[in-house]
Amino acid sequence: MAGIDHAAAVAAYLHQHETKGLLRFITCGSVDDGKSTLIGRLLHDTKRLFDDQLAALESDSRRHGTQGDEIDFALLVDGLAAEREQGITIDVAYRFFDTERRKFIVADCPGHEQYTRNMATGASTADLAVVLVDARKGLLTQTRRHSYIVSLLGIGHVVLAVNKMDLVGYDQAVFDDIVAGYRELAAQLGIGHVQAIPLSALKGDNMTTASAAMPWYAGPSLLGHLETVDTRREATDPGFRMPVQWVCRPDQDFRGFAGTIAAGEVAPGDPVVVLPSGRRSQVARIVTPGGDLPRAGRGQPVVLTLADELDASRGDVLAAAGAPPQVADQFAAHVLWMGEQPLLPGRPYWLKIGTRTVGAQITEIKHKIDVNSQAELAAKHLELNEVAVCNLSLDQPIAFESYETSRALGGFILIDRQSNATVGAGTLDFALRRAANIHWQHLDVDKAARARSMGQTPRCLWFTGLSGAGKSTIANLLDKRLHAMGLHTTILDGDNVRHGLNKDLGFTAEDRVENIRRVAEVAKLMVDAGLIVLVSFISPFRAERRLARDLFEPGEFIEVFVDTPLAVAEQRDVKGLYAKARAGQIKNFTGIDSPYEVPENPEIRLLADRTDAAAMAESIMAHLQATPEGL
Repeated sequence: MAGIDHAAAVAAYLHQHETKGLLRFITCGSVDDGKSTLIGRLLHDTKRLFDDQLAALESDSRRHGTQGDEIDFALLVDGLAAEREQGITIDVAYRFFDTERRKFIVADCPGHEQYTRNMATGASTADLAVVLVDARKGLLTQTRRHSYIVSLLGIGHVVLAVNKMDLVGYDQAVFDDIVAGYRELAAQLGIGHVQAIPLSALKGDNMTTASAAMPWYAGPSLLGHLETVDTRREATDPGFRMPVQWVCRPDQDFRGFAGTIAAGEVAPGDPVVVLPSGRRSQVARIVTPGGDLPRAGRGQPVVLTLADELDASRGDVLAAAGAPPQVADQFAAHVLWMGEQPLLPGRPYWLKIGTRTVGAQITEIKHKIDVNSQAELAAKHLELNEVAVCNLSLDQPIAFESYETSRALGGFILIDRQSNATVGAGTLDFALRRAANIHWQHLDVDKAARARSMGQTPRCLWFTGLSGAGKSTIANLLDKRLHAMGLHTTILDGDNVRHGLNKDLGFTAEDRVENIRRVAEVAKLMVDAGLIVLVSFISPFRAERRLARDLFEPGEFIEVFVDTPLAVAEQRDVKGLYAKARAGQIKNFTGIDSPYEVPENPEIRLLADRTDAAAMAESIMAHLQATPEGL
């Protein structure tokens, strides 16, 4: 009988721990505010360290610690060697612990400004943020920046942890001043719930129990608040949504769509729609490793089979047919820039949202935001860690919801197309409705018909190289040669275009991007008209040359790299531009104070310092005649 009671008690204990709630939270703030020490103290005081971990911590404290003979709790979290040597946190460190009342996943986010992108990563899945402030320093710029990101990413609960109160004599006036300033900031940012707690993570004051050193504080301890805070959002169930992660086809008789349900519930027989295609069907089965389910809800990974054979793939969204999300390809969005190189409007990036990846451009920066004052500032580009409201254009429509409604369908990252590095993160605000009303108009006389009437293969020959490389000279000779053969051509030359179409653009990086974007679009229209278009532009950036190439069908775009050493280009400089640039009279001059990114795989490479222009024009003719399409 005793054995049965013991087994029942064990089962009840295990059930209790299995069903405990989970709180995901981050610690953030400025560098050296004590974030790692706070987490280390929580792990230590909740008795979630094994004996060997505690022994290792004591040993590491003697070797690497900053607290003399005392335990340095920060070493529990600062796992990277570089962090221990510098005494700072670089990466996002995740730790797991629990108490009798709740389970926790905590992300210790770096405080240094250059690692703000890491902080945004940790905040993207958090329910609550612990914003640390050093009582001696008060609110700093990085504190404000992190708080802005917390607000941007929809974290509505903040613990203002005023740390190191022991170093200001546990002075209530210091605490009250910091709290007043932060509540004003929180009101500006729309953070609805702020719990301010004075504490010393190093000494343990107000960490897990009330501190005798601060009798004037009557609120909860940090752990007490974390155990009891209710971070559930108000019920805003938009209906069933599931981004398709994978199409499961183990054999010819089974076709299922695997994914994690992002919102709502689903059951067999429910009508669903596949977005963005808009095709409709009904759920036939909900398949899991443990067998079919009669119903599944938010957070559950499942495989759904449909009653009809629909064409759906990774990145599509299955949604409730009666209340589907919107579909659009242009948006207003908030963007946090994380790249070392600036964000330039018009430059192509990859955008990943949920399980879908599409091409994207920032078409306009409406304004950037001062993290200290929340003032709206004019901007033509974004630097590292800057936040802005932007217009965003995609190369294909996506199913989406505002970030406020759905993190899964409203949050995105931007990826550099050359390095594949994540360079930005953002939230969708709303669709630009005018985009949904623009459609391709069918033309009865198409490109093929126009090309046949001219008896030629339309193409774009894109000449790129330094100023003075000989691009315009070679393009002009080739144009005359093609014209003499009765072919229909035109030249878009950099200098000529800047007298009209692009006369409003300067030579900043932002204007260079827009310069090439406009010319590429015009060249595309001319190729569609059946012409052979010769484009002669420095076009120094690979990203913009790739943007131009992507507008054309395979084989239509031919990149001609006029490869001329800088010294040779300077010798040929009849306009004296290089001399002026070296004297500082011309800013952002390619090859001097603005880079030229050499083409990696051009169709044609001309060694302009070894061959005369006429011979190079003939070599291009030979290349065109040798292609399967010919001239």
